[in-house]
Amino acid sequence: MARNPERRAALADAGIVVLAREGARGLSHRAVDAECGVPAGTTSNYFRSRRALVEALIERIGVRLAPAPERLRELAGREPGRELFADHLRYIVERLTADPRVALALLELRLEAARRPAVAEVIGRWQREAFAADVAYNDAAGLPGGTAEIALFHYAIDGFVLDRLTTPIDPGTSADAVIDRLVDAVFGAPAR
Repeated sequence: MARNPERRAALADAGIVVLAREGARGLSHRAVDAECGVPAGTTSNYFRSRRALVEALIERIGVRLAPAPERLRELAGREPGRELFADHLRYIVERLTADPRVALALLELRLEAARRPAVAEVIGRWQREAFAADVAYNDAAGLPGGTAEIALFHYAIDGFVLDRLTTPIDPGTSADAVIDRLVDAVFGAPAR
């Protein structure tokens, strides 16, 4: 297998573009080669199988959606509570919508997981690890909510992002307003 990490990342980024534009059925080694502008066969030199390609795309999506350490430090320097929790959710939505192709590629892989057990295995493992890390972070930061509440927020934010990236049911409502209502619904409205 080829070991150039920059080329590997570029190929994975091209795969994300193909996945977002064409869907899982359009994802092939040849399509990634064409999108990346590299000679035919390059992608298969880096990712020998479709499973290896999917694993690389999931890994790259994780890298591209990862929070910036400086932003986490800024958030960590604040008083734990509802407002900070809501700001964390805002930051998650910001990351998921900053480059819609990344979120669309992730959604495509999740849909593909419903049809292909091998994809379900790979993305399911990634999702469970990411969820466990989210719960641990929330607990360590002293933020409100536990596993059940974090799961509810995942369900809601995933649906919200899907709505915004496709055909919004209420495009006039801001993400901030949705997040504030969501936090109020789960934790109860704050005393005013």
